Amino acid sequence: MSNIKLFESKKIRSHWDEKEEKWYFSVVDVIEVLTDSVNPTDYLKKLRKRDAELGNYIGTNCPQVEMITSTGKFRKTLAATAENLLRIIQSIPSPKAEPFKLWLAKVGYERLEEIENPELAQERMKELYELKGYPKDWIDKRLRGIAVRQNLTEEWKQRGIESQSDFAILTAEISKATFGMTPSQYKEFKDLPKKSEVNLRDHMNDLELIFTMLGERVTTEISQKEKPETFTENRKVAKRGGKVAGNARKETEKELKRSIVSKDNFLDLNNKLQIDDEEE
Repeated sequence: MSNIKLFESKKIRSHWDEKEEKWYFSVVDVIEVLTDSVNPTDYLKKLRKRDAELGNYIGTNCPQVEMITSTGKFRKTLAATAENLLRIIQSIPSPKAEPFKLWLAKVGYERLEEIENPELAQERMKELYELKGYPKDWIDKRLRGIAVRQNLTEEWKQRGIESQSDFAILTAEISKATFGMTPSQYKEFKDLPKKSEVNLRDHMNDLELIFTMLGERVTTEISQKEKPETFTENRKVAKRGGKVAGNARKETEKELKRSIVSKDNFLDLNNKLQIDDEEE
């Protein structure tokens, strides 16, 4: 899960590793906030050359993790856990070092809070989308869609579906019946990278989100009513739930005389917003 954290109003890209249950933070972003360097990448290079021991430590312990760039695309970024960052900070003379250490501890604690109270996670996610420039009404739909999706995955778990690959297959069935495309085909249609870190729903417009929610909510309702016992039965239910949304989409398209399925992605929408702001 990619994310953006704020330290003294400055953005630090981060990634939550579900398997390791650890935050990874962009090393360059951390250096920028600690040093106020106009070229933190160059600062890091010089730091590694000057301190050979630190350079070896970073090379051994800090992997390249895909994180979002300022243009909305994902790129491999040197990343470090909180523990690794504490070692790096030792070599950076900065009055912000101690406040940053406290900030790291707070970020870790907030993650524990979010696990205990999902509503906190939603509030922080809302803040993240606002920082990225999404309109507030879109954010409301996106967050509602996340809740609908969580209810569906919980229902699938109740029906004995556990693996991510099975979730992906069932999700693809709903998507095909709703939009005529699997999520991977939809990403290609929107000219998005196929990597799992790129969330298709973050690039959907309002109506695409609404019909996605409809397909998943109807699937949940059917499953709760019929309680399918096998994967094959769950797959049939997923198709039926998606079909309800697909039929509604087609009827809506007839009324609007245009396709609901859009090639626009967030980069396009964000550029449009910036152009609109400049014209005002």
